[in-house]
Amino acid sequence: MKIGFIGLGLMGASMASNLQKAGHKLIVHDLSRQAASAHLNAGATWAETPKALAAEADVIFTSLPGPKEVESVITAAEGLMAGMKPGTALFDLSTNSPTVIRQLHQMMAAKGFHLLDAPVSGGPAGAKSGRLAIWVGGDKATFDKYKTQLDAIGDAARYIGPIGAGSVAKLVHNCAGYAVQAALAEVMTLGVKGGVEPAELWDAVRMGALGRARTFDRLGDQYLVDTYEPPAFALKLALKDMTLATDLGRELGVPMRIANVAYADIVEGMNRGWAARDSRSPMILQNERAGVKIAVTPKRIKESLERDLPYGAKPKA
Repeated sequence: MKIGFIGLGLMGASMASNLQKAGHKLIVHDLSRQAASAHLNAGATWAETPKALAAEADVIFTSLPGPKEVESVITAAEGLMAGMKPGTALFDLSTNSPTVIRQLHQMMAAKGFHLLDAPVSGGPAGAKSGRLAIWVGGDKATFDKYKTQLDAIGDAARYIGPIGAGSVAKLVHNCAGYAVQAALAEVMTLGVKGGVEPAELWDAVRMGALGRARTFDRLGDQYLVDTYEPPAFALKLALKDMTLATDLGRELGVPMRIANVAYADIVEGMNRGWAARDSRSPMILQNERAGVKIAVTPKRIKESLERDLPYGAKPKA
C-alpha cells in the first residue's frame, strides 16, 4: 500500500516517520523539500505537488496548520482532488474547523472520495513516540479499513462518530485545557500571594483529591450520569469553601475572575434549593444555558474507565 503524507512539520514529520518504521511505503510532499530529507533518506518518494502525490497514493494523510491550508491542499488546481482516484481515502490529522471539514467532505463525496477528520493529541513528544490519541470522524468502514495505518501513527486511534466528530472532540479537549490552565494560574497566584512558596504549594495541591485524578475521569462521578444525590461533597460545603477562597482573593488583591463565575453558579444552585445535592450540581446550569441534556448510563461510564487506564496504570488482577 502506498501512503501519501502531506505536511512534515513538528507533528507531521514524526507521524510520517512512524508510518515508515511500520514498513509502509511513503510518498511525501511539503512546502519545503528540505523538511522531507529524513523521510527521503529512509526510502520515501517525493511528490512535487499534492495532485502528483494523490495520483500515486492508496490512502492520504495531511498534517497542516489549519483550515485554510487544508482547504487549499485539497481544492487548489494542483491539489489533492485534482489527482485522487475514486475510492481514495484522505485522513486529515490537522486541528480543523468542523464546519470546513464537513463542507470539504460533502464536496469530495460527490466525486467518490472519502474524507475523514482525524485530529491528534499528544504533542510533538507523543508524535515522536507514537503515544497519540487520534479522534476519527467519518465513514466507519473506511476507518476500519485503514486502522492498521492509524495504529502506526498513534496508540489510541478511535472512531467516535460521523464526519466532524473528531474535530469537535479535539476542540473540546483543547478548550478545556486552556480553561483549566487559566483557572490554575488564578489559584496559584492566590496561594503564592497568600504566603506559600510556589514549589511547596504545587507539591501540596497535586497530592489532593483533584491533583491525583484525571480531569475528565471525574465527570463520570455525577455529571455524566446526571445524578447528584446522595452527595460526595455537598453544595453548601462548596459554597463555604468558595466564599473563603474568593474572600481571600479580595483581601489580597488577587483578581479571581474564573473563581467568581464558579461562585455565582454555586449561589444560583443554592437558591434553587440544591444545598444538600452534590457540589457538581451547578454544572446543570450550563446544560440549561446550552439547551442540552446529558445522561449516560453508569455501565457505559464503567466500561470506559476500565478500558482506558491512565498511562502507567496496570489493570486489576
